[in-house]
Amino acid sequence: MSANAQLYGFPPGYFVIRNLANGRLWDVCGDDVEDGAEILLWPEKEKSLVETLRNPEANNQVFFIDTSGALCSRSSGHAIDIEEDRLVIRHRRPISQPYPNEYSHPLPRFSYSRETQHITASFQCDPAYPPPAAQTSTTWMRKTYVLSSIPMPKPKSLLDNASAFLSSAVVTPISFFSGGTAQRKATPEDVFSGDIDLTEDETLEQDRGVEGEADDSSELLRKLRVLAIGQRDAPAEGESARKRRQWQILPLRTSAAHRRLLK
Repeated sequence: MSANAQLYGFPPGYFVIRNLANGRLWDVCGDDVEDGAEILLWPEKEKSLVETLRNPEANNQVFFIDTSGALCSRSSGHAIDIEEDRLVIRHRRPISQPYPNEYSHPLPRFSYSRETQHITASFQCDPAYPPPAAQTSTTWMRKTYVLSSIPMPKPKSLLDNASAFLSSAVVTPISFFSGGTAQRKATPEDVFSGDIDLTEDETLEQDRGVEGEADDSSELLRKLRVLAIGQRDAPAEGESARKRRQWQILPLRTSAAHRRLLK
């Protein structure tokens, strides 16, 4: 396998990952090194891309591809795993039976496309890690796992909440009044794990009215999530929604030269 193939679209050496929609970088929450620490999006801590000029305290926003092809955090040296729909730091673990399982499994493979600027994840086995006796499903194999920023709208005012309550009262399903049971909406966990496959007229609840929302909260943090996109799912609508799934990869360099990024 060539060196380029082993990098899966990422550059050699260290790099930072920036979201096109909000400009925030991948960030290991609290610079934590513990197993399961979450990867979030946070404003850039260090603007210089020159190694000798950078503050080491910003290393929790720096990543690299190791010799096995795994995406890793520079600050801890640990690989990145996917837990439900979140990115987390994962310590290397011994094999436990029955393999694979939620505790012990192959790491996902992250790939970057310069054409689409998408970062996708691929799995060697069902990421829901069902027990051996469970009925096997291949739904997960027909999905594309795309990394996306999740917008955070500013909190609604009392007037906004009152208006939303009145609107919901008008459109309350008839089953509520008739005593029937309303159909449960699909959650991201349902779809990600492959338990269900959405039909053409359904939308992942995580995306329903979320990717189209304003991202105008004053909070610094944004969530980073893995979206499980089915073959029949419609593409992201609107420029903002598309940019939330797009990333810039900015390599660090050893000397002061012209700034370069992968796109």
